[in-house]
Amino acid sequence: MLLEKYKPDILVITGHDGMIKKGTKYNDIYNYRNSIYFINSVIEARKWNSMGRDLVIFAGACQSYYEAIMDAGANFASSPGRILIDFMDPLIVAEKIALTDESKYVTISDIENELRDGIKGVNGIGAMGKKKIIVTKM
Repeated sequence: MLLEKYKPDILVITGHDGMIKKGTKYNDIYNYRNSIYFINSVIEARKWNSMGRDLVIFAGACQSYYEAIMDAGANFASSPGRILIDFMDPLIVAEKIALTDESKYVTISDIENELRDGIKGVNGIGAMGKKKIIVTKM
């Protein structure tokens, strides 16, 4: 309902997460505190807008199930290294997408040096920038 009302082109879904048994069972969704909610949120958002080009999604938090979040349809997600991410990392990714010209494709290599832990904390398939330049004639 909120997606339909506001029609965002960048969606950040984050909060808290963590592995229950650290260092084991990386591929078991039941070993994560909240990853299932990030996954379900991405799936629902992709039902509303299936085009990765139109809606850029960042999802996940500390120690999230990165692979499952990406499989659900996110453009960027945390945490491939199952580490604690900086609370600013999702904002840095969203800002880079928002401030990059719409004709340019943003990859993790464009952002990783701005993130505290680089690609251990955040990774993804990338996305087109969202900045539009509007020229009006006077």
